[in-house]
Amino acid sequence: MSDVRAGCIHPEINYAERCSATVPEKNIIYFTINAPDIQGEPELEIKPTEISFFAKAGDPSKGVPERQYQFDLKLYDEIIPEETKKLQTSRAIVLVLRKKEARSEYWPRLTKEKPNRNWVKTDFSKWVDEDEQDEAADDAGDMGDMMGGMGGMPGMGGMPGMGGMGGMGGMPGMGGMGGMGGMPGMEGLGGMGGMGGMDFAKMMEQMGGAGALGGMGGPGGPSFDDDEGEDEAEGEGEAEAGAAETAAAGDAKLEDVE
Repeated sequence: MSDVRAGCIHPEINYAERCSATVPEKNIIYFTINAPDIQGEPELEIKPTEISFFAKAGDPSKGVPERQYQFDLKLYDEIIPEETKKLQTSRAIVLVLRKKEARSEYWPRLTKEKPNRNWVKTDFSKWVDEDEQDEAADDAGDMGDMMGGMGGMPGMGGMPGMGGMGGMGGMPGMGGMGGMGGMPGMEGLGGMGGMGGMDFAKMMEQMGGAGALGGMGGPGGPSFDDDEGEDEAEGEGEAEAGAAETAAAGDAKLEDVE
């Protein structure tokens, strides 16, 4: 596949590395061929020092123009072709290439030519510095990690995290009743405020203070204000009757003396 076909263009290549002098399987290259809507099976040839690719792509029914992708890329050093892992999606072909020699440092570049081609770029979504590899996830070419950093499908934005439901405020004037905690996973439902329109402090003042409640501990208890008023009226009536009887007795004594 060394001959360049007419009308072909280079797909963008993204790559990132891992290396280890003691663990051979960690010496890998993430190699992503960005060629969306490939028609059929692409022609992909992987050799120890070269990768060749050709594919027709596009879908006129979806408004994606047809095009042809091709490249022949000579690698900086050798790989082991039979240990290559491959994953093809509607957007790209992702390869994990196994470097032949275990080293404690990265290749100076991906290609034999210096510098890399302008359509070969670093994959910053997977790249880590050599001295930070231990802190990175121990993927070692895991197929699930190959999809990391590729972004969502076109037109399908990520679903934002759903935050917790705000707590319900406590009822004013009633000590000890704390707000109800939020329900996790429900964003956007604001906290439910306290029960408005019920000011118990003012109600107690209007009812004569907390003492008038007689220890009932809350609204709804019986009020003794009316009974006390009736008792006072009865007491006043009895006092008036007693005074009348005394006056009558005095009059009787005066008549006897006369």
